[in-house]
Amino acid sequence: MSTAEQTRLDEATTGVAPWRRWGTYLSERAWGSVREDYSADGDAWAYFPFDHARSRAYRWSDDGLAGWCDDEQTICLGVALWNGHDRILKERPYGVANEEGNHGEDVKDYWFYTDNLPTHAYASLVYKYPQAAFPYDDLLRTNQQRGPADDEYELFEALRQQWLEQRYFDVEVAYAKDGPEDVFCRITVTNRGPDAAPIHVLPQLWYRNTWSWDPDQDRPRITACGEGAARTWHPKLGQRWYTVTSSCGDTPRLVFCENETNNRLLFSSANTSATTKDGINDYLVDGIAGAVDPAAGSKLAAIVSSTVQPGESLTVTVRFASSDTVRPPEYADAVLAERKRESDEFYRSIATPDLSDDERLVQRQAFAGLLWCKQFYNYAVRRWLKGDPEQPPPPRERWSARNHDWQHFAVSAIILMPDAWEYPWFAAWDLAFHCVAMALIDPEFAKAQVLVLHGSTAQHPHGQIPAYEWKFGDTNPPVHAWAAWQVYQLDQLRSGVGDFDFLATAYRSATLNAMWWLNQKDETNRGVFGGGFLGMDNIGVFDRDEPLPTGGELAQVDGTAWMAALVFHLLEMAIELSQTDPSYTDMFSRWVWDAWLVANSLEKGTYRVSFWNDDTNFYHDVIEMPDGTSRSLEVFSIQAIVPLFAAIAIPTSATEVTSILRHCLEALAKTYEHTDDDVKLVMSGGDGTHLMIGVIHEDRLTHILRRLLDPEQFLSPNGIRSLSRYHRDHPYTYHVDGVDYVVDYQPAESRSRMFGGNSNWRGPVWLPTNFLIVQALNSYARFLGDTYRVPDPAGSADEVTLHVVADRLARQLTGLLVRDENGRRAVFGTNEYFQTDPHWRDLIPFHEYFDGDSGRGLGASHQTGWTATVAVLLQFRGSLYFRR
Repeated sequence: MSTAEQTRLDEATTGVAPWRRWGTYLSERAWGSVREDYSADGDAWAYFPFDHARSRAYRWSDDGLAGWCDDEQTICLGVALWNGHDRILKERPYGVANEEGNHGEDVKDYWFYTDNLPTHAYASLVYKYPQAAFPYDDLLRTNQQRGPADDEYELFEALRQQWLEQRYFDVEVAYAKDGPEDVFCRITVTNRGPDAAPIHVLPQLWYRNTWSWDPDQDRPRITACGEGAARTWHPKLGQRWYTVTSSCGDTPRLVFCENETNNRLLFSSANTSATTKDGINDYLVDGIAGAVDPAAGSKLAAIVSSTVQPGESLTVTVRFASSDTVRPPEYADAVLAERKRESDEFYRSIATPDLSDDERLVQRQAFAGLLWCKQFYNYAVRRWLKGDPEQPPPPRERWSARNHDWQHFAVSAIILMPDAWEYPWFAAWDLAFHCVAMALIDPEFAKAQVLVLHGSTAQHPHGQIPAYEWKFGDTNPPVHAWAAWQVYQLDQLRSGVGDFDFLATAYRSATLNAMWWLNQKDETNRGVFGGGFLGMDNIGVFDRDEPLPTGGELAQVDGTAWMAALVFHLLEMAIELSQTDPSYTDMFSRWVWDAWLVANSLEKGTYRVSFWNDDTNFYHDVIEMPDGTSRSLEVFSIQAIVPLFAAIAIPTSATEVTSILRHCLEALAKTYEHTDDDVKLVMSGGDGTHLMIGVIHEDRLTHILRRLLDPEQFLSPNGIRSLSRYHRDHPYTYHVDGVDYVVDYQPAESRSRMFGGNSNWRGPVWLPTNFLIVQALNSYARFLGDTYRVPDPAGSADEVTLHVVADRLARQLTGLLVRDENGRRAVFGTNEYFQTDPHWRDLIPFHEYFDGDSGRGLGASHQTGWTATVAVLLQFRGSLYFRR
């Protein structure tokens, strides 16, 4: 069904109208980030802390609450609030820095993304603003005092009685475009409490400071031009008009300042302007009249002050447009209502018809968060290392510090980020999952995002894809080829036509990445691959970024299996591309042979290592000692499941493809003079409908599933745990030099500081890896059909096909967020207020990961990048759609 939003997307894609130029591209946090860190020691959190954010101009990107900007972040809109009690304006969410939180960095405000369209023609969120003073000091002090065994101290606990008495404001912010260059912003503040309460609403407009870093740029001006109105001109954006009205009847007060650092306050040096970035805060909160200018500046706020009665609302309406045409108040109402209706229409056209109302709600909010996490990203490493003209030069130590060997990296783009506060920067394997969910609603943008890290100024000349901002050179699972293949299929499913050019471009870049893995991550040239981070943080016995305390080397089952999976993804892509360009068949043998070499190391082992342990019937990492001996680290973790991802099922009806593959496999066997003991890629058995090649065959699949589907091991009520619950009563302990290295089952937050302590792979459920498990099981199900059945759960008399297993798992995963038969959402845990309050119960937090026993949400609370994959699970639940 054609919709108004689809028409806008088509116009944006064909260049008819720039519908994507403006959007919700402003991060909730820019302080404490790598880009803003010009210190000698690389302590980004300390160099630019939260208390500097209101007074210090950012260098690379800006932040704000419920923000809006153009795709180069030239000018920004955002909402500031003041309840008359806070010590500062609420201009951005607050959270503790990495070293301040007992489990790493953690945001403390509550807000929820409720809607967004791919062109951002409509977007909305709800922010929960307490009527009492925001407890900044209490949150900081209490979190610092708590240890790793304690829960994080959250805002609900700090203001429990205030929440229970509903003494807060619901602040709904909605944006609606009246054209590509014309937007209305409606701020609706509702008093949920029992008493009248004061509120000051300050819609702000400001230029991102670029002039301080570029001497050729002039500081732009925003000037008052009437009651509640201002205008500005910019060389790129032209003329713009800003107008504000409110339901309280009073004309908003306009005040201005400069988006310049308050050097006097922060560094005891002279200011470069008469007013500074914090001028509006100082004027309203501290009553300093001279802190603002009444007529002009590079930052503006309209101040709307009112006392709101219980249950009543205050509305403030902002228009920011390229035209000064006067619109009556009801015009904004009509635009907002029409765009909301079009959003309803668009998401009805997307959702699978058999979804319940609550499932549709979850899916839509997943998409909303995914779209709100599209952020402006700007970072040029060489310029960052060198410093800027007319600015103090960075210390010399920086030239050997973080990312110094990525000086080619220079990216300025809108990028899908994991979380707009806790992770306001891209992470490579996160981004892959973002793209798959995005492909359901905006495949063109999804395709562009798959390729954004493959550009010549992002992908390293030696082929590595940058991992994440804190360490571009770290090793992330190589899932971009998988993402490209998924996005291609989803786009083809929706349009009926496969984008050959996109797939070919992604294939070439992914091949370069594979060559980097083959050349750089297999140090002994025997098909055993590894890396430090590899995405799963603290899952191992040792910090894999550091030398082993035992000496020797760690042979990693997940690193090797990820490489095997990458090779199979490239083979899948080559098979598809060969349908249009037969020359790609020449690559079949390349990937088949590489797959066999890696599979041989993974399954059979080499002269020093065997990942498969015949005693445990499971895969494990292995330490290769300096004396030539080896030891299996008998930890039962999701690392052992990664080999399942290295398999593809090809319909036997594709006779030409299967014929070529069989020929390649026969040539392989002949060349290496295979015996019966050699690893085979071709699976035996099956129902005859598919040819399957992979590294795990039926016997090992059975062993793995016995643990995977056991509730006392991996199977939780809401998905597959990252570590077997077996280790709750049987911790794995490795003794070396008088030190015990312990891996035990930790279903919630991490109790160690390995990799910062802000995530945990020793028990919780992580939705992306579970998503891959669902796909892998469906792949085996296509090959095995009804010929293979397993108890589900393990030990039960109920034997089912793998398709049923995959479908049950998909439903368990969506049950993390969707209400159960008792009306409860697992993500809320035991918080009865969140579970039952009518103003909270349908606002879904998309957490980074989930408690391995209860399903309670943990980690980053707005990880609607990869947790948005729940939308895909809902869309294709019960289907064997995903080909591998």
